[in-house]
Amino acid sequence: MSKLYFTEDHEWVSVDDDGIGTIGITDYAQKQLGDVVFVELPEIGREIERGGDAAVVESVKAASEVYSPVSGEVVEANDSLPEAPGQVNTDALGDGWFFKVRLSEPAELDELMDQEAYDAFVGELD
Repeated sequence: MSKLYFTEDHEWVSVDDDGIGTIGITDYAQKQLGDVVFVELPEIGREIERGGDAAVVESVKAASEVYSPVSGEVVEANDSLPEAPGQVNTDALGDGWFFKVRLSEPAELDELMDQEAYDAFVGELD
């Protein structure tokens, strides 16, 4: 399994051996949002900068931007999410992924948290 990296904004990225990063929101984020009812995904081919707005997620409680944890070109979007946005709630770190990017700056991963650091970060929020 690929290593997961996390942001303080509760996004995650998992990078495969080909330099493709799969991006979504964390389980903590989906719990804070509540039932997800709408997802807007980025267009394939779009260049995204680290920290830039990449997608939108709306729940019964709120709407929120999804920021990209890494820079790169969008190469795939999770086409099942617009029809079944609840996947974000049921499997945030799996089937609920949002989009994939071809990383342009792999060194950006060094600035993200690993699972242990993220768990400690979230623990301080509660």
